[in-house]
Amino acid sequence: MNLIEDNPYRTAWQGLGEGFGPQGRWPKPSAILCISAHWNTQGWQVTGMAQPRTIHDFGGFPQSLRDQQYPAPGAPELARALAQGLKAPGDLGPVKLDLNEWGLDHGCWGVLKPMFPQADIPVLQLSIDVQQPGRHHLAMGRQLAAWRDEGVLIVASGNLVHNLMVRQPQASEQEVYEWAMVFDDWVCQHLAGGDVEQLAQPGSLGPLYLKAQPTPEHYLPFLYALSARRDDEPLVTFNDTWQMASIGMRSFIWG
Repeated sequence: MNLIEDNPYRTAWQGLGEGFGPQGRWPKPSAILCISAHWNTQGWQVTGMAQPRTIHDFGGFPQSLRDQQYPAPGAPELARALAQGLKAPGDLGPVKLDLNEWGLDHGCWGVLKPMFPQADIPVLQLSIDVQQPGRHHLAMGRQLAAWRDEGVLIVASGNLVHNLMVRQPQASEQEVYEWAMVFDDWVCQHLAGGDVEQLAQPGSLGPLYLKAQPTPEHYLPFLYALSARRDDEPLVTFNDTWQMASIGMRSFIWG
């Protein structure tokens, strides 16, 4: 709903998108690579179709949301180069090229549409193997860093805290469960201290992590952006409030 409602999150994404281009802080991306919480596979895959479809992978929302489209082109040549160049950690085989199964899910286009409404930048997605340990996701993210030098914008889409089972729909942006705040603080403290390896092991927190992330897919995209950054890049935080008391909207920019 953040995509079609007039709220601070959508406004922040719009402002971020305005920072790219001739008059902005950053050059316009040559392509966008999105790691979304909503594409989970065995091993890793990358979308390679020329015209990825807009996937409406949700239910129970207004038709006006299902009517949304994001007709950005794909990037077949870049996808092939990624599939050939990325090395899956461990003995997991090659990164596979997906030519017809996936597309752009709502974790991807739901963020990119406010940022780049013209849909004129090629977009592709990299899937997540949620069965793999955090160190493997860090390793994949480190490999993505080189593509930034080619003008590729890395977008990681998820939530540091994401527990829909205990959501409170009427809660304000400042109302939050204590355990959610504690986990969010844990992330920020280790981020400030540069403790990347610790951030890749949130399971060490036991029940606290399971409350913040009953399943891991919304946390793992963060590790890709975290490890694709450069050591000397400034960190900017925005959207650091809450939805329904159990969804953390805190976002980061490196660059």
